[in-house]
Amino acid sequence: MDDSSQATVTRLLSELQAGTPGVVNELFSHVYETLKELARDQRRTWQGDLTINTTALVHEAYLKLVDQRHTRLETRAHFSYVSLRR
Repeated sequence: MDDSSQATVTRLLSELQAGTPGVVNELFSHVYETLKELARDQRRTWQGDLTINTTALVHEAYLKLVDQRHTRLETRAHFSYVSLRR
C-alpha cells in the first residue's frame, strides 16, 4: 500500500470513528486486497483448521467492521489486526 493509500485509509478510519454514513464501504474497498493477503497468510498458520476460506475470512472482517460500535481504530495496522482477529 503506497503512502497515498495509507493516508486515505487513515482519513477513512477517522471518518468511520466520527460516524460518517457510508464510509465503511469505501474503507473496505480500499483495504480489500490487503486484507485478502493478510487472511491468506493467516490461514497458512492454522493447523488443520481449514473450515473457512480466505474470501470468507475477509467477509467476516467486513461484518465485524460494520458491526463495531465501541472499538476505536487508531491506525491502519490496528484496523488490519482487529479485522482479521479470530
